[in-house]
Amino acid sequence: MHKFTSLDQIPTAEQFRKELNRRRYRKQFAATLKNTFLSLMEAAAAVILISWLLLPVVRVTGTSMEPTLSGNQIVLCNKLKTANRGDIIALYYNKKLLLKRVIAVAGDTVDLDENGNVTVNGTLLDEPYLTETVRGECDIEFPYTVKDNRWFVMGDNRASSVDSRYSVFGCVPDENILGVVQFRLYPFDQPHQLVNPNA
Repeated sequence: MHKFTSLDQIPTAEQFRKELNRRRYRKQFAATLKNTFLSLMEAAAAVILISWLLLPVVRVTGTSMEPTLSGNQIVLCNKLKTANRGDIIALYYNKKLLLKRVIAVAGDTVDLDENGNVTVNGTLLDEPYLTETVRGECDIEFPYTVKDNRWFVMGDNRASSVDSRYSVFGCVPDENILGVVQFRLYPFDQPHQLVNPNA
């Protein structure tokens, strides 16, 4: 506690009022700063939670989806959307996250000829996303009928993609699908929405 040794040291009413205002302002500023920080933290937590639960962000690795998607691109998935033929999905395989295109769904019959042309239920697929049509290496017998709760997927780079054409990979079960890839977030100079050519 401050001790005054003379009457001249006692603050005037105006000085006392200014000091009170200064201390009140500092207290209000600290409270505002704290509230702003807490609000930002809550907003960041909400964004992270929404991203984790509904809209996961995935970085592209490998070359199996070229030319549609290339390494180090960043895409946004939608967990709420059910995949259709032609959609790109993010899926788990051997504890890795991969991106592949849905070619056929449960009940569909897929055929693949020697030139790499794909037919589903007897209809030749129009695949404008391919730069090269090749059969690639595969060890399953065609025509192949997709079982319930399974998805037949292939990479757009058919010559180098490991996908449902291989028995060890097989068709993707529902529980292994993270979501449907809908937007390219990075790089910024490329089209952002990834359009399903079959939609």
